[in-house]
Amino acid sequence: MTTEELIQIKQRFKIIGNTPALNRAIDIAVQVAPTDLSVLIVGESGSGKEFFPNIIHHFSNRKFGPYHPVNCAAIPEGTIDSELFGHEKGAFTGAIADRKGYFEVADGGTIFLDEVAELPLPTQARLLRVLESGEFIRVGSSKVLKTNVRVVAATNRDMAEAIKSGQFRADLYYRLNAISISVPPLRERPDDILRLFRKFTTDVTEQYRMPSVRLTEDAKNLLLTYRWPGNVRELKNLAERVAVLASQQEITADDLKQYIDPVNTMPVLYGASSRQAEGQSFANEREILYQILFDMKKDMRDLKALVHDLMQKNQITDVQVPANLYLDEEGMGIDSRMTGLSRGREFGHVQEVSPAEPSRTASTSSRKDNPHIQETSEYVEESLSLDDMEKETIRKALERNNGRRKNAAADLNISERTLYRKIKTYHLD
Repeated sequence: MTTEELIQIKQRFKIIGNTPALNRAIDIAVQVAPTDLSVLIVGESGSGKEFFPNIIHHFSNRKFGPYHPVNCAAIPEGTIDSELFGHEKGAFTGAIADRKGYFEVADGGTIFLDEVAELPLPTQARLLRVLESGEFIRVGSSKVLKTNVRVVAATNRDMAEAIKSGQFRADLYYRLNAISISVPPLRERPDDILRLFRKFTTDVTEQYRMPSVRLTEDAKNLLLTYRWPGNVRELKNLAERVAVLASQQEITADDLKQYIDPVNTMPVLYGASSRQAEGQSFANEREILYQILFDMKKDMRDLKALVHDLMQKNQITDVQVPANLYLDEEGMGIDSRMTGLSRGREFGHVQEVSPAEPSRTASTSSRKDNPHIQETSEYVEESLSLDDMEKETIRKALERNNGRRKNAAADLNISERTLYRKIKTYHLD
């Protein structure tokens, strides 16, 4: 795709930004459009995933056919099958007439399933049949109907985690993910942040005939270092509030701080592309935390094996463990107060065992043969459960926010719907 063609597409669909990752996503959408392959669009909430199904439909052979966007998360579980596949008269209470579903209405066109990971499992099975054979059955009917629909889906969830937890079918994921388009979050588009802010404030000031606003240097730096958990949607909301409520045309960092969450004001991490090249990309910050904990577990396991081997061979005369080897009380940092193996803490990685239990300590004969060997506690590995870690993280977030689930969800950078489901799953009510 030439630069001129890319600019024309952005202008047509009102896409603002020139980040390479964003340009790549647009390019993939245009390339896959002429085919009938299913497309899965992944990206955080508010990052602009809804633009890409429109691009795919416009450049496809189905552009003159119907286009139906469906927000799967907004439809109650009890009626989702009826909405998607239709129902027969009398199929359930309130079904006073036959009704066509979206897959029947969109025949010959494109259907966009937003938040597809929120579909219940029975509906996922029905959707899989449509993708494989184009067949479906209305609710309350036994007649098999056919449809010719191009399916484009989107989600802000980690699909690998959803599959592992049994909340999403692996076979459906592979059907939907014939082509994947990754939409970058706003914090990975630093060059676009100020451009978007200018566009949003200009739209508001021109619409309501208000004085235009401009940012000071410290205000620009604040926007660039903010993490934007709500992505472009949050930036638009901020720009509109600033344009309407600002008491002066020049906006400082102090003015912006009235409208943003200071918790998310921190240096933005760059170099995501290089991490992906090294095979170390992470879907979210929680996965980064898990990776750090796994690395710590490996280090502790290696240390335990080394100490035990030296003790068995009588090649150790004194055990001196650096203080910076231990986890702090939160399990993440370094605790300089720890000075020996006997003061280790249990945090999923290792468990302290009292020397008074002969069956779980180092060989007594080894200590007798070499009196210089100091008694130490042996560490027994304990499995690190990701579910337990996630449950503990959610519990602490709720405690920090005094039980306010909306604030806890923002703290965890997940949707309130996802938080409610996790609370129910882990019995944290």
